[in-house]
Amino acid sequence: MANGDLATARVVILMGSDSDLPRMTQCLSSLEALGVAYDIRVASAHRTPQRVLDIVTRAEAAGVQVFICAAGGAAHLAGAVAAHTTLPVIGVPLAIAPLNGVDALYATVQMPPGLPVATVAVGDFGAHNAGILAAQILAIGDAELRVRVAAQRQEMRSKVLAKNARMREELGLPAES
Repeated sequence: MANGDLATARVVILMGSDSDLPRMTQCLSSLEALGVAYDIRVASAHRTPQRVLDIVTRAEAAGVQVFICAAGGAAHLAGAVAAHTTLPVIGVPLAIAPLNGVDALYATVQMPPGLPVATVAVGDFGAHNAGILAAQILAIGDAELRVRVAAQRQEMRSKVLAKNARMREELGLPAES
């Protein structure tokens, strides 16, 4: 549900580089699956700090409700956004050489008191969960979205139970009672 328009987006995704996009596709898929409108942009905390501030300011004025920030290495993007907004910020640390994301994880999770950043796992799982967490935050005030999030959870549960049943059948075990 990307529309590239801050006026209708509920979530803004910022990436430190366009090279982060392949790793953030799971985030986009999570938001799209739940019908959450988003906008996505490249802005660097270090190379374009004024752009980061401008995007945050414009997004807040437009009614955006959650920011998701993905960055690797020093990974200061989520913290830079959190410094300029009181809205929820979710940080997605991305793995790059030579530290494979540990540096990004620490930079994202170790925010000073008073400037929290919700931090998800490094990489694809984290990107996926960032989209879901943003939807859960939005669902606090959106009953229809809350129903879609709950339905997605039920679908995951059903898939696990079906896998268990297939495995037991393949092993010649009786169905669970």
